[in-house]
Amino acid sequence: MSQSEVREEHPIAEPFPIAPGVYAMRGTRGANVGAVVTDEGIILIDTPLIPQEAWKWRDFLQEVSGGKPFLYIINTDHHRGHIVGNMWFDCPVIAHHIAWRYMRGYRDNFKQRVRQLFKKQPEIQAHLQDIRIILPEITFQEKFAVFKGGRQVRVIHVGGHTPATSIVYVPDAKVVFAGDLISLGEHPFMTQATSKAWLDGLTLIRRLHPEVVVPGHGDVGGPEITEPISKYLRYIRSHVRSHLKAGHSKVDTANALAPELLPWFGIPKYRRPKITQQIKQGIGKVYVELEQEMRQKGELPPREEKSASKEEK
Repeated sequence: MSQSEVREEHPIAEPFPIAPGVYAMRGTRGANVGAVVTDEGIILIDTPLIPQEAWKWRDFLQEVSGGKPFLYIINTDHHRGHIVGNMWFDCPVIAHHIAWRYMRGYRDNFKQRVRQLFKKQPEIQAHLQDIRIILPEITFQEKFAVFKGGRQVRVIHVGGHTPATSIVYVPDAKVVFAGDLISLGEHPFMTQATSKAWLDGLTLIRRLHPEVVVPGHGDVGGPEITEPISKYLRYIRSHVRSHLKAGHSKVDTANALAPELLPWFGIPKYRRPKITQQIKQGIGKVYVELEQEMRQKGELPPREEKSASKEEK
């Protein structure tokens, strides 16, 4: 199989150890990925989007494991950056039931959008002409554990980033793979988000007392890397709550808060208009979420029902 070099502006990511028998590869185009090597074989956490990176990752793991088989893929979410690379590994997939529901709906338009990401990189696009969506064979609702080769790998549904978001905990190594619950140095995508569940998931990571946390995007660190996104979400919730109490609309709230949030992370000038819209979408999601919470608690008056028909004059 030909494994063309990826263009210089998107170099192939490098795998590295993070704990005994636990590995990560960061800087991939999709999301950071991980692996746990057991006496019986290898358990993967997400898979690289770019074929060349998936092949590099596969070959690396075969080498460090002494040729052990791939046992399972755990997908922490249903987005393309986590699941497209499943097709390069011959093993069953584990994911939350909601992720399975999304993934089974991926058809030709989804595959075409993936290919379009690399329209200026034909050496990548050429290997994405026949994308196969490998659906989860094993799904769960709240928690799931894999016991293989003397190791335990726990999968915990947290939601937050999307309804399907899960984290992976390796107790004997004290490692957490946080998926897209943590994206360092960038504004989070919140189009499917629930901010309260997101904050609860970050709190759970801290309560697990890991020594190593692998984010969905960004550098590996410790539990302290949960704090930037926690602070960001708390800021949005606090200020959206104030705007709701003042009777401000969703649009006015987003327009007021977006300029305050934009400088939180270093954004190149040419990306600011697009990122501003992304921030406004996230504020809008939190606005709707908090409005419902506050009405249920009696902090806002019940929504007035609109008349079904206008009175005749």
